[in-house]
Amino acid sequence: MPADHLDRDIYLVLEDFGARAGCAWRESDQADTDLETVLQNLLSGQYAYPVRIVSFNPVEGASRDATSEVADALAQRAADTDAEVSSALQDFIAANATRRFDMQLALPLPAVA
Repeated sequence: MPADHLDRDIYLVLEDFGARAGCAWRESDQADTDLETVLQNLLSGQYAYPVRIVSFNPVEGASRDATSEVADALAQRAADTDAEVSSALQDFIAANATRRFDMQLALPLPAVA
């Protein structure tokens, strides 16, 4: 495999699996570690309780905490597309976004008899 496949930012998600299992870095296929795929996976519920997201570029030898960047992108995507956002993802965005987003979140309506 050519080395240039690593010359890009790679995003990994730390997920909280609960009190008994704790937090762990999610296993990811190499093709699913770009920012767009991670955003899509978060919005589609593939990560239930994300805690932190890191980005690194092996060729540059650089790494960084991308949690706030991803939270901002998720909030913007949800606002732009009216995507349904799970309560856990709402909590992640609220805890990590660096700017305020005015988005109306869908609320469950009580059943009418």
